[in-house]
Amino acid sequence: MVPAEPADWSVHPFSGEVRDGVVWGRGAIDMKNMDAMVLAVARAWARAGVRPRRDIVVAYTADEEASAADGSGFLADRHPELFEGCTEGISESGAFTFHAGPGMSLYPIAAGERGTAWLKLTAEGRAGHGSKVNKDNAVSAVAAAVARIGAYEWPVRLTPTVRAALTEIAALHHVEADPDAPGFDVDELLGKLGPAADLVAPTVRNSSNPTMLEAGYKVNVIPGRATAHIDGRMVPGGEEEFCRTLDRLTGPGVHWEFDHREVPLQAPVDSPTFARMREAVELFDPGAHAVPYCMSGGTDAKQFSRLGITGYGFSPLKLPVGFDYQALFHGVDERVPVDALHFGVRVLDHFLRTA
Repeated sequence: MVPAEPADWSVHPFSGEVRDGVVWGRGAIDMKNMDAMVLAVARAWARAGVRPRRDIVVAYTADEEASAADGSGFLADRHPELFEGCTEGISESGAFTFHAGPGMSLYPIAAGERGTAWLKLTAEGRAGHGSKVNKDNAVSAVAAAVARIGAYEWPVRLTPTVRAALTEIAALHHVEADPDAPGFDVDELLGKLGPAADLVAPTVRNSSNPTMLEAGYKVNVIPGRATAHIDGRMVPGGEEEFCRTLDRLTGPGVHWEFDHREVPLQAPVDSPTFARMREAVELFDPGAHAVPYCMSGGTDAKQFSRLGITGYGFSPLKLPVGFDYQALFHGVDERVPVDALHFGVRVLDHFLRTA
């Protein structure tokens, strides 16, 4: 669960208050919206006696915001029989309206995720008095490693999902894009895509952001150990390069390890499932364009992939211009328009009946 401080909010974050046609509360965007829409579809089907083309398993999981060990990880590892026969799964963070410019509405459907690589760096040194020269200073060693990691520019690594995203979004902007052309510059292309570049830019390469430092207990005492934490993300196929690069950037005297690691994912964008998701969105918002994209972070699809389930991000919402969907994840005054939920229910109903 993501905490919320009531004093910072316009309404109590756990009230679920509906005001001015909007549902307010922690999780309204991430991702109680999808929970509510799936329940609404299932309830309507039960009342009307609707039977989908094939079996649909509905799973609500805990712990996604941490390691997922007590949620989807537990289910995948300890109760795989509950998902026997499941081939595809849909979940959060996809098929929301992205206003890419005047008259251009995109619905990015997630067909990939970067892998999670939360790292712990440790340097062991010689403890001593702060007034003495100390060439074996653990703080200096870990700080230097963190500076190198933070400054490193990762090379471009375009996965099939990202290539498809670039190609489709560029075509909608009437911009030529050939990732296989000699001298292709992805950053130059992104500069021509306006706001839509934000959908792709975080996923064209690995990343490593320093987030935490821990060392010492008194200003005049040199500690014998210093640690740092890095939020790393790996593109599909980029794990080996990520590890080699960390070995080089940390350097001698600094040990690094995974605090938490989960695999990157890719899902086909030319599959019948993706085609039906695209068709369902565009049916209920004519003139909009559903496009593939890769998530910069991750979801429970990582754990369910161990069962052979292909995961897509598909929780459809039709959002008005100016509604900053991405900024509301874990943010103050998290909220979702009621009309967006009604739209999502119609899209999910159509998709799940035909999937």
